This record gives sequence, C-alpha cells and structure tokens, in this order.
Amino acid sequence: MSNAAVSIDNLAFQYTGQSKPVFQQLGLKVATGERFGLFGPNGAGKTTLMNCMTGLLSFHEGSITLLGNKVLPHHKSFNKLFGLVPQDFSFYQELSPVENLEFFGAWYGLKKKQIKQRTTELLEVLGLSDVGKKQVQKFSGGMKRRVNLAIGVMHEPPILFLDEPTTGVDVQTRHAIIEYLKELNKKGTTLIYTSHHLGEAEDLCDKIALFDEGRIIAHGTLAELLKANNEERLEGLFIKLTGRAYRDSNV
Repeated sequence: MSNAAVSIDNLAFQYTGQSKPVFQQLGLKVATGERFGLFGPNGAGKTTLMNCMTGLLSFHEGSITLLGNKVLPHHKSFNKLFGLVPQDFSFYQELSPVENLEFFGAWYGLKKKQIKQRTTELLEVLGLSDVGKKQVQKFSGGMKRRVNLAIGVMHEPPILFLDEPTTGVDVQTRHAIIEYLKELNKKGTTLIYTSHHLGEAEDLCDKIALFDEGRIIAHGTLAELLKANNEERLEGLFIKLTGRAYRDSNV
C-alpha cells in the first residue's frame, strides 16, 4: 500500500508474566492523511498498540512501518516521523512552556531559529502566550493538556499519535483541541487517535477500528459501520459490538 502512513502485518505482543498475548497476527493499515480512531473497552489493547507503533514497546513477531520505514523499538531515527501526545503528561512540571518547548525542540533536532519560531506559533495558536514563562505545575488541567499537545507537534511530524488527548478538560478546551487537530489534518498530518469520548470521536475521525480482546472486530468509515450495524451513533455501535459487561473489574 503505497500511501500507507502506518502498516501493521502479523503483529504479536505479550506482556511478561501474562498467560495470553495482547495481539496475535494483527493487521491494520492507516492511509496517509486519515483521521483514524482506535476504540475499544478497557484492556482491549489500544494503548499497547500505540506504544508498539511508536517503538516504545518491543513486539515479538510481525512488522510495523511508518511511511514505509520499519519501526525499530527504542530507535531514535524515528523521532522525526511521528509525534506522540500521551495520556499521561509528558513534560517537566517545574519548567515553563517556553522552556519545555526549547528542550523538546532540541531533542527533536530542530535548530535554534526553528525552535523560537515554532514556540511562538504554538503558544499563540494554543492560547498559552500569556503564560509562556510561568511554571507548568501551576497550570490547570486544560492548560497542561495544551502544553502536552504543543510538545507532540513541535517538530511538525507527518504522523501524530494521540492517546486520550482531552482527558480531564472542560468543553471549551476540548473543542479548541479538536479544531486544532482538524487544522493539522487539513495541512497533511495523519492523526491516529484513541479516546473514551465517543461523541468527540464522531466529530474527529473519518475512519475507525474497534478492538476487543486484542483483535479488530470492526474496521471502516463510521458511516459504513453504522449502516451495516443499523446504529445511529458510535456509542450504540460500540455497545452492540463489545457488549454491556463491565470491563474494569479485573484485579
């Protein structure tokens, strides 16, 4: 597939100490320019898959390529191919947004002029200019989410992975983040996104994959899947295909 942003073939992964694998023979393609959503119940393997795609976890079998480049776990050469906005905050709380962006910009290999330009642009577009030199640890949850996002897109990556990017934010911040992501996509950035906010997902994603127990149970455009399953909303589709049983009661 020549226009694949992400190509996964026969992927197998199992955590040490677990009795069964998270994935076996998993295959998935994400086309360049898509706004692709990964959804499923707790424990379905969404974050694990994202960590495999970004090289944070070493998988046991199969292959993953980003824009035709084979993913090698923990290999720095792939830093420029993607950005990652993790669910957990990934910045230095004692530093300011400016200092964080300067640090991560240098880590991505940007030159000083690029770092200064991108820092100014991102603080402005994400509404952080007035607090650019204040300690992030004093910020609200929504402001921290925007700093997290700014770091992930600092180097203008062609692929952006987003793991619950709007967790714990108010309606205004969620709307602003989603609109910004749409603008990035219009400029060519491929988005790979996971969230429990299914209404938000309907607004952002043009194609989705539903996971359950480490396998893909539905894959296609939202319109196609809703029509095929006689559902009107993603939440109804989600419940119909994954069931109503609790998924967070295992200890």
